[in-house]
Amino acid sequence: MSLTRRNALTAAAGLAGGVAAPAVARAETKHRWRMVTSWPRNLPGPGVTAQRLADRIGAMSDGAIEIALFGAGELVPAFEVLDAVGEGVAEIGHTAAVFWAGKMAASPFFMAVPFGLTPLEHVAWIEHGGGQALWDEAYADFGAKPFMAGNTGMSMGGWFREELTGLSDLQGLKFRMPGLGGEMYAPFGVVQVSLPPGEILPALQSGTIDATEFAGPSSDLALGFHQAAPFYYGPGIHEPNGTGECIVNRALFEQLEPSLRAVVENACRAEASFALAESERMNAAALEAMVAGHGVQLRRFPQQIVDACRRSAGEVRTRFIDRGGLEARIARSYDETQGRLARWSTISLQAFLEARGDDARG
Repeated sequence: MSLTRRNALTAAAGLAGGVAAPAVARAETKHRWRMVTSWPRNLPGPGVTAQRLADRIGAMSDGAIEIALFGAGELVPAFEVLDAVGEGVAEIGHTAAVFWAGKMAASPFFMAVPFGLTPLEHVAWIEHGGGQALWDEAYADFGAKPFMAGNTGMSMGGWFREELTGLSDLQGLKFRMPGLGGEMYAPFGVVQVSLPPGEILPALQSGTIDATEFAGPSSDLALGFHQAAPFYYGPGIHEPNGTGECIVNRALFEQLEPSLRAVVENACRAEASFALAESERMNAAALEAMVAGHGVQLRRFPQQIVDACRRSAGEVRTRFIDRGGLEARIARSYDETQGRLARWSTISLQAFLEARGDDARG
């Protein structure tokens, strides 16, 4: 166990009082962990967050935990991070819950739900509305302990090779859209495609897909989607929150001494807050650069699409409740939180933004 300020003060007090204090020894055992991620190395947003989290844990543990980071595909593929951590191939991972829908259908609730919680509302659910306990329960069968650890903020709706005029334009559209967003779009003839971030641009350029979503403008600009799809639609009705997750091998985490468990937990919490603030600033700058410097055509979804998607999203949520078991408990808890927060969000944030006006400079 490393020497903490409290240890040091206790030892000093003991010496000052003439009482022999036991020596406080630095722990000889170091934990050398491998972090696998679903992101290209240093991708603005989640890739940067992953490296910063590894550095935070090392610094906050005073070197007791050293983490070597591996980008997507360097040790395991992007979509195998959960299995790699749970099975002990790696000790820790940085990824997103939306990628595990094929393993546990309700996992996207821990990142984003169409027409669901905003970033701050999502934190309220995880930290104070029972979300963390449900998240722990859902991941226990996979041998992982999850934490919020980064946030790319509100997403945009996506990049499209062709302009949208109405609901009929979605018929047959090959859309890179993982998770519940894909289920929301399915009734309108959208073909849901799942691709890891590093494979999206080539698929757009070749015509393998017609449209894609990923995150906010900062990450999207870095991945170069504007090179193949000039129409950038919003708002991000499919993904109003961008929580990134840190997952730690559950057995390993439970064996750590309490002080190191606290280091991991609080490093994740610090990164979640820091990254969200960073994303707000970087997304604003990237959006301006896209429009002014890259000829991106910024568009709002036609209202016909928004209204149809809202109805479909409600049906997707209802299906989870109808399934019963853990999936129903997750969906019900999420919905109850959104219901409790909705009125306050409407009369506080929404009303204020309307009052401030689009041209406000603050």
